[in-house]
Amino acid sequence: MSERLVVIGGGGAGIAAATIAKRVAPDMKVTLFTEFEDIAYSPCGIPFVHGREIEKFENLFLSTVERYVEDGLDMRMETTVTDLDLDKRTVSFKGQTEGFDKLVIATGFVWEKPSVPGANLDGLHYVKNIRQAMEFDKLLDDMKKAVVIGATPLGVEMAGNLGHRGLEVHFVDEGPWALHEVLDPDVAQPVHESLEKRGVTLHFGTTLNEFLGDGNGRVRAVSTSAGEIECDVVIVCLHKLPNNDLAAAAGVKVGSTGGIMVNERMETSVPGVWAAGDVIEVPHGLTLIPIRGLTGSHAYAQGRTAGANAAGEHRAYDPVWVPWGLVGGDYTIGGFSLGETLATAVGVPYVVAKGVGVSRARYFPGATRTNVKLLAEPGTLKLIGAQIHGGEGVKERCDFLAFTAKRGATLHDIAWMENIYSPPIGALFEPMAIAAQNGLAELKKAGQL
Repeated sequence: MSERLVVIGGGGAGIAAATIAKRVAPDMKVTLFTEFEDIAYSPCGIPFVHGREIEKFENLFLSTVERYVEDGLDMRMETTVTDLDLDKRTVSFKGQTEGFDKLVIATGFVWEKPSVPGANLDGLHYVKNIRQAMEFDKLLDDMKKAVVIGATPLGVEMAGNLGHRGLEVHFVDEGPWALHEVLDPDVAQPVHESLEKRGVTLHFGTTLNEFLGDGNGRVRAVSTSAGEIECDVVIVCLHKLPNNDLAAAAGVKVGSTGGIMVNERMETSVPGVWAAGDVIEVPHGLTLIPIRGLTGSHAYAQGRTAGANAAGEHRAYDPVWVPWGLVGGDYTIGGFSLGETLATAVGVPYVVAKGVGVSRARYFPGATRTNVKLLAEPGTLKLIGAQIHGGEGVKERCDFLAFTAKRGATLHDIAWMENIYSPPIGALFEPMAIAAQNGLAELKKAGQL
């Protein structure tokens, strides 16, 4: 009799685990449960459809349920697993019970809800499910004023895209600047300027007090420490919380962040049970502190690791150096590992190297300024973080720096790196090398080199 693998969750981690397990072990029976009616779409693209930068929601679908069925997966759509018995090796759903030999938990996340009065009013919208987004998008045509709560990456994207669509947008966060938990203020400033050009009013350092109703159970305004903001809708973009209730109730160990604890093979504390995606915590590559709530690419890679190992392979997932990037308004920012704000907060010593270059030959049309800030370990000058802002090429540089830092690259390595020079795609002097050279010159001037 073939082994039975159950995967709970149809997001990036779950579908990756199911497909790779079936590929590695074709005789294994792989069953995937998801509470939603759709599979294999990109929720990260939803804000850009709202902003009309992507033409339609259908463009976000990457595959179909039928395709996975053809590949041999047993797809249980719109089916919520309500109970998990790890002793009997069963899952319960819709009054039924089904057995398994191995299990992958990829239950994802839920959005944090504001703990203020009025949080249950109609008109508070959370961005996640594509069907709900489609219906919400129709309502936006008749709306004029929106309040976005939370200067997270999603908050920045929603504020910028709703402004691009022509709504009057108010962006509220109690922090001093956008993405203040990870982003440095000098990198946040051009994002603020770009959002304001799109018609977004910024309310930073502003506390959310209450959602005010219209008497019919629908939100009409947001009460804040800076006053009352009238609105037609509120978009809530707070933190992602791990959807760990099912696993925790079954006895799977949960870590300090609330994410499921896994080893480098994505194995949980229970033999034969793996986990991946937003529901788990993984160690940071520099500090080894557990972190969670990463990106879709992390979830997909973790799911592949979990699925391969559940099918009998021996793959390891490395600690993460977290390259990241996003567009704020019309401006691109990114980085990896730590910036100055976060390094200071967690007590990691660093030296800084800064420089400004261009993305192409400066005489070539479309060239943009690229601002690079590198953080390095004092003494060894090994890279420990970076933040970059500008236009094109931010993503590629952040990926490159995270990869090289993982392998011990120093400011010296970056200062004298090879780079492509071709006027349409790359300048003679690479901005990362300029930053590293400037940093070395400053250290030498200060007698630290």
